Amino acid sequence: MFRYLLFLWLGLMPFLAVAQTAFTADEAIDYALKHNPSIKSSALGISDAQLQIKEIKAAGLPQISGQFQYTYNAIVPSQLLKAKNFDPEAVEGELVKFQFGIPWGGQMSIGFNQLIYDASWVVGLKAAKTYMEFANQNQEQSIISLAVVVKKAYYSVLVAEERAKVLDLNASRLDSLYREISILNAQGFAEKLDLDRLKVQQYNLETERQKVKNLIELTYQLLKFQMGYDLNQELTLKDKLDDVSIEEFKLLIAQTLKPENRIEFKILQTQRKLLEFSVDRYKKAAYPTLFFSGNIGLGHSNVRFNPFERWFPSSAISIGANIPIYSSGLQRIKIDRERLNLKKLEYGEEMMLQGFQLENDQAIIGIKNGLQALETQKRNLDLANEIVRVTKIKYSSGIGSNLELVNSESELKQAQTNYFAALYDVIISKIDFDKAQGKLLPSNIK
Repeated sequence: MFRYLLFLWLGLMPFLAVAQTAFTADEAIDYALKHNPSIKSSALGISDAQLQIKEIKAAGLPQISGQFQYTYNAIVPSQLLKAKNFDPEAVEGELVKFQFGIPWGGQMSIGFNQLIYDASWVVGLKAAKTYMEFANQNQEQSIISLAVVVKKAYYSVLVAEERAKVLDLNASRLDSLYREISILNAQGFAEKLDLDRLKVQQYNLETERQKVKNLIELTYQLLKFQMGYDLNQELTLKDKLDDVSIEEFKLLIAQTLKPENRIEFKILQTQRKLLEFSVDRYKKAAYPTLFFSGNIGLGHSNVRFNPFERWFPSSAISIGANIPIYSSGLQRIKIDRERLNLKKLEYGEEMMLQGFQLENDQAIIGIKNGLQALETQKRNLDLANEIVRVTKIKYSSGIGSNLELVNSESELKQAQTNYFAALYDVIISKIDFDKAQGKLLPSNIK
């Protein structure tokens, strides 16, 4: 029994090992592309495009159909005819009633149709590759949109966790300070009011820590949601804020914008091709269509019900052409409408290029402002740490007040908050810049 359980455990180990719980930012994006429901849904667009292409191709392939019908004419239709048509000696004007048909009849046949030439169908075949390209580009656009939100959520967690670490250090420092002043208070060198002020600081800091803890939990849940990850499963992040090279951000702003790198621009160019194919298709609709058809069948007639006798064979083979002659200007109207759409596309391209430049400029300004703010807040943070250090020494030496100490701790906490806010802003601006440049995704993810 033990050996059986051991073998079972060893057999399950490879499956248990594949459950990934730690991710880099790129791995988180890659996971999201495989598990996020919105991406799975957009992937259906590619499948639909493939089916539409098959549908176009199938329209030019042989079509075979069968037909069976068995009829009982309850009342055989009658008609009056001139009697002289059958009897020259009949009285002038005399009419005779004839029944046309018999009560029982049937028909069965198999028909074959084959398109020989249809210019508009040929255009559709040419457009199939472009249509597939359009579907893939729409999928890529969905991927980029998801990558943006996943990456922003990822760095939101990193910043929040780093802020939580700093708050923990602050709490540890305040606890040590509180213990020191408690000793001084017991020896008569510090007032109880000093302890009370520190206790208020501790309470405020604990509230702040709880807020950040809740924020971390929320950002983790948001990241899991965007990744399509189980919300109840543990998730850890491999990347660290220390891995982010802020200095390299300064080099990015010198890069030139290339619209051809943007997926939106690629989609617009593909839409142009599809519209041009549409114009060509409407033009070719005026060309003749050649087809071939054939059928073979059996016809049945009988005065009584008996479907097993009196079947007479028939067959026909045809080659023909449908020749459009006049369509009331419908084809021209359709062509003109597509040309209008092409013109709209040109105006849209102009606006798109301006929008790209605006996004790029905004991202560059965001990086510049973020770097400047981050540098300022870093100086403020260093200065606030120094003030706390000096204030603590002064207080321990008896030449400083507890109020100064409390205020310096409060200013330090505010400086830390401002620093992390600036750090988050510059990272988000970097993500927006990469998106504006069309360089958000690594090549292995694309």
